[in-house]
Amino acid sequence: MLMPILILDVALVAWSLHLMQQAFNNKELSFILAATLVALAAAAMLVVYFLMGNCLSYLTHSPYPYS
Repeated sequence: MLMPILILDVALVAWSLHLMQQAFNNKELSFILAATLVALAAAAMLVVYFLMGNCLSYLTHSPYPYS
């Protein structure tokens, strides 16, 4: 499951860099804001993935087995 998320994150970062390049060429603030939001979304997706992975691994390893 990690590989599709990493591919999506790389695509989001590439799109963010493309938007930032357009922003500098056209001198538009809206492209800069859009690129920042896309980069933050990519970072947030990775943070949530790793937090949920740690949470699920913690919940599945019970300290009191029933055997």
